[in-house]
Formats: sequence, structure tokens, C-alpha cells
Amino acid sequence: MAQTETILTPKVDSAQEFIEIALDFSNPLDLVREAISNAFDAHAENITLEFSVIQEYGEKVLKIVIKDDGDGMDTEGLQSFFDLGNSLRRGNDDSIGEKGHGTKVYFNSKKIEVLTQKNNYKFYAIMDEPSRKLLDREIPEVNLKIEDDPSGESGTTITILGYNNNRRDRFTHDQIKDYILWFTKFGSIESAFRIEKYKNVKLHLKGVDKREFESIQFGHVFPEESQRATDLFDKYFTEAPKWYCKKFVRTGTLESMPEIEYQAIFVVEGTRVKYQYNNMIKRSGYKAPQGAYTVQERYGLWLCKDFIPVQRKNEWITVKGSEYTKFHAFVNCQDLRLTANRGSIENTHSEILLELKKAVDEVYNEIQNSDWEEIQWLESAATAYKTIDSENKDFERRIEKTKRARVADYNGIHLIEPQMESGVFAIFMQLSSHDPGMFPFTIINYDTHSGIDVIAKAKDDIPIKTSKLYYVEFKNYLTKDFNHSFKNLHSIVCWDINLEVLGNGEEVTDIANQRRTLKIIPPADDRDYTRYYLDSMRSERKIEIFVLKYYLEQKFNIEFLPRTETASI
Repeated sequence: MAQTETILTPKVDSAQEFIEIALDFSNPLDLVREAISNAFDAHAENITLEFSVIQEYGEKVLKIVIKDDGDGMDTEGLQSFFDLGNSLRRGNDDSIGEKGHGTKVYFNSKKIEVLTQKNNYKFYAIMDEPSRKLLDREIPEVNLKIEDDPSGESGTTITILGYNNNRRDRFTHDQIKDYILWFTKFGSIESAFRIEKYKNVKLHLKGVDKREFESIQFGHVFPEESQRATDLFDKYFTEAPKWYCKKFVRTGTLESMPEIEYQAIFVVEGTRVKYQYNNMIKRSGYKAPQGAYTVQERYGLWLCKDFIPVQRKNEWITVKGSEYTKFHAFVNCQDLRLTANRGSIENTHSEILLELKKAVDEVYNEIQNSDWEEIQWLESAATAYKTIDSENKDFERRIEKTKRARVADYNGIHLIEPQMESGVFAIFMQLSSHDPGMFPFTIINYDTHSGIDVIAKAKDDIPIKTSKLYYVEFKNYLTKDFNHSFKNLHSIVCWDINLEVLGNGEEVTDIANQRRTLKIIPPADDRDYTRYYLDSMRSERKIEIFVLKYYLEQKFNIEFLPRTETASI
């Protein structure tokens, strides 16, 4: 074959690219972010977002209406609106949109209608079945009508039907509002840096679950700073750290790239402060709205572009555990490069990220070196107060219990009816020390790491090294669930068995899911006592249960009675 030379020109599979971009927005609420960004780029002063459900041929259809009073679009603007990668704002530093990708999120729908006014013309564009056509590898067409508009007004109204296969659980009013104030230009953090360019922009919102519109004020919500730490403690005592709030606002340039600016705001907040302004936080005793989240899931350090949070970087400020949850922090840098769906900053050059992290470290270290001591003092003071308060309450509670306690005397030994496992062990030790023959085993080792269990041997003269050793487990009350193994268990010593829960012939299960049946044998005569065993058909060994409440009374005539008013011990 003769040598030939030719040129290959790479091509783009347009339909596939449209599909990839339209479906790349994993969060359905990203539509809200893109709609608001376009309205700001069009210099709108009023934005309306309406989400509703309509009936269409007997089917419920999600209807989204986005309206603004911005510049509007002409034919060229509409071409860019529907094109992929064709942005008229590329190179404009004041614009948010620059890739020509954002409005493609609208293509994940059944129908798109655009009514826009500009330069005394009215443009009406319709795209039918964009999602279905793209999946059929067909580029959807736009039907465009143009007519004169002598009103001279400008603005755009976009109606989207059947977005995201009509799934609408994410479009409740509270969820949309929260998303707007955290992840869109309308919830921009720029006001923290005294940037007031958009302070008069108004947004009117209605989610699928509301009948009326709500007017939302521009800007991300930051709480007011709290009182001094000492004043907080005087007012809230043990709750004081939860009401602490201090802001740190810093601006600067990157050390090795001084042409790159950054803006940072770190707000150190207690949980009570967060609860005051954020109704979407899950908390005990509070029914949060649909789509709610925990402090751990939302707070920490966010990196921003256009003053819009993009990605969390909690690892930049976390020294130990969940320390990041104290922070409501943002760092903005216009040199961050975002992925097509604005979901990540990982396209940014690594050197810029390293320098930005250095700037974050400086702010974080400043907080630690100055105000962190105030926070730690507040937490330690609250902990100390809480400990003292808890001890006082515990002391009062125990005094009341002491007055109501049932007691017994046995050969000069004062016994108190146990309320806990440790109390059972205490009575056992008191009695067995006085009368070693009271129980048929001798304790040679005990452990309180997980409950109280002892290693014992039979009462004989055989050396420990050659004796058969086994466990004896102590319990306050014996229940159906036994949190130890029956293996190597010789006996159980407990205060009582609740026969309403665990009766004769019922099963007890150990941690290995082995089962034994409770057998209760009544006394044979007046000198005998009620015997309790855990029996198994698969084993000849019975585990004896010493139920002290009855064992001591029936065998040793030890009866526990209420403490009298005149009792001195």
C-alpha cells in the first residue's frame, strides 16, 4: 500500500454530550442555582420561582416557572440559551455563567417554554420532549416565534414541565429556601465583606407545598455575635457554650501568587445559635422539615466561587474529631476552576489549592491563638458547673433513695437492698466474708470491666492450678437476654427475677444465641429454699441461679424491711 497522508478532525457526538451534561447535575435543586445565576447575569432586580403540580391528561405534572425582570434575550441570546458550550458571557469577569452548561439542566424535562422580551421584541421559544429525544440520540429542536413589543419592557419567563420525571419530593418550600440561602447567588456570602451590589434584589418563592409566595432577603444568613464569655456564662450557665458566636472576617492574597485574592469568613457558633436561624437542622425533640440535615452534614468549611459555596473542605480545619462542627466558615476565591456542574473545585490547579489552604491555616491558627482560649474557658466552666449541679442532684436523689431503702441485719452485719449489679456483689461479699459456707463456691478473681463477673472454684482443698475453674455472673435482675455466654458459666447470683417477664419454662438467650430454659423448683420442706436453674436438653450441666431476695430469706431468715424513722443506720 502506497504511503498516504491525511488529516483527521475530532468530532463531537452532540446528542451524547447533551445527555451527559443534562444528567450530570445530580441534585435536582441545581436547577434553582442555575436559574438564579442567569437572572443575576441578566441584571434582574426581581426574581420569582414557582413550583406547583398540575393535571395534564389525568397525569400529575411538576410545573416550574422562573421569572425575572432582567435584560431579556434576543435571537442570539436564545441560541446561546439552548446551545451546549456556547456562552455569550465567556471572558466577562462579572458574570457567573461562563461554560454554556447551566441551562442544560432544564433539558431533563418534558417541555421547555421561554417567553422573553428585549429591544421592543417579544420572543416565544418552545422545546418539546427534550429528555426523550436526547435519549433517542436526537437533538431537540426549538420552535421560535418573534413579534413586535411596543411596551419596551424586558425580562424572561421560563416554564418547565415534567422536570426530573416529575419527582418533586425535593421541591418543598423549606428545602428550596434552604438551598437558595446556601448554594445560590441569592444566598451569596458577599455581604459579609461589605459588598452591597445586589442588596436590593428581591426573590419571591413558592414551593409545591405552599399556596402563597414568600419574599426572601438577599444574602446568606449569618448570626449576630454573642455577648462576652463571662456574660454568657452568667446568663446561660451550662448551656453557655451553645450560645457562643464570634465572627472572623479576613481578606488577602495568596503568598506566592499575590495577584490572586481570597475572602474568608469564619463564624464560631454553638448549636443553640445555629438552631435560632436554621430550621432545617435535625435535633432532639424537634420535628424538622422534610430534607432536614444534621450539623455534621452541613457545617464546617466551604470553598466558594462567585461567593457561592461549592465544596466542603473540613479536613483543612479539623485537628480532632468533629471540631469542624463549631465552624460556619467560607473562603471565596475567583481563581477556583469548577467542574461542569459546579459541584467540585477539583479542576483547580493544585498550587492554588495549596496556597489557599495556607491562607485558611493562618485564619484558623489566629482563632486558636486568640479566641480559642475564651471558648475553652467557657466549655470548662460549663462542664464544671454541670458536674457540680449533677453531683448536687445526684446527692439529693440518693438521700431520698436512702430514706426509702429496705434494709436487713444479719449477725451484726448491716445489709442494704441492692439497686444495681454492684450492690448485689457488695451483699455477696459481706455475707461470704462472714460465713464462707453460705455459697457453694470460692471467688479467686473478679473483673468489673463489663458488668461484674468472677472466676470461682468449688469449696475444697484442691490447689487452684489443678482445680476446675468457672465463671459466676452477678446481675441485679435476670432477664430473657443474657449479655454473656453460657459457656464456662457455673452460677448466676442476682437480686430478683421479674416473673412477669421471665417465667418458669421460658427461655433465656445468651450472646452466642444459645438458649436455656428457666426451671423453678419449689422448696421441698420448711428448711429448703426455692431453687432456680437454667437447663438445656443438650447439656447435663445445669446453671444454678441464686436469687438473693428469696435465697437469703428462705435459707437464712434474712428479711429486708423498710428503714424505720428512728433507724440510725
